[in-house]
Amino acid sequence: MLQTPILKLAIVQTKLHWENPEANRKHFSNVLDGLSEAVDLIILPEMFSTGFSMNPQELAESPDGPTFKWMLDQALKFSSALSGSIIIKEGGAYFNRLFFIKPDGTFSYYNKRHLFSLAGEEKVYKAGDSKLVVDYKGWRINPQICYDLRFPVWCRNTEAFDLQFFVANWPERRAEAWSTLLKARAIENQSYVVGLNRIGEDGQGVYHSGDSAVHDALGTKISKTPPHEEALEIIQLEKSHLNKVRERFSFLNDRDEFSLKL
Repeated sequence: MLQTPILKLAIVQTKLHWENPEANRKHFSNVLDGLSEAVDLIILPEMFSTGFSMNPQELAESPDGPTFKWMLDQALKFSSALSGSIIIKEGGAYFNRLFFIKPDGTFSYYNKRHLFSLAGEEKVYKAGDSKLVVDYKGWRINPQICYDLRFPVWCRNTEAFDLQFFVANWPERRAEAWSTLLKARAIENQSYVVGLNRIGEDGQGVYHSGDSAVHDALGTKISKTPPHEEALEIIQLEKSHLNKVRERFSFLNDRDEFSLKL
């Protein structure tokens, strides 16, 4: 009998050291050493090495810089894919870039498409222009970054992905929107959806409550990570559940066709 894949993921909800990549790398190394079992995918927050900083001139790294190399080392160490976003300088421009690094050392990346104008992100970073879907262990995975969550056309499941995840520095003051939109993306895309957010106050005095969550394809929350607290949670996703939902409720067959003007 053909078995349907299981994906075991770890989400890391934690505080960040403001604009201190070395301290954050050390912190996450210590956190990941606390993994109690093998996992397939580890998800870290947006700009996990610095916090959500508008100071890329001082903080940006090259695409193969120390934080990327640290990510590669961790993926190899834990035999797990690892993903999170960091500040990258390439071709004279700065990017909020998410890396998806597989255990064999191969990787893909996604440059944040929707830059957060409320904080002036678009003034210092360059927006990405392409969506990323990664094939991994029998799953099709679509990574996104924070503000992308507010744009359902960009997030729409036109690529037959099974899992969509958002890494974030999403402020507590808009926590209701965060939680509501994560659930909506899961329902409308009939996919698992993960929202991984940081906690604590950043260097600008903005507080983050976390509210990290995993939803199944019906929108049901299946994670237990509490808000405001440091947490390393392991969640098991089952492709068989996803397939049953899509077979019983074939809503994706009725989705609209469209093209994006970038």
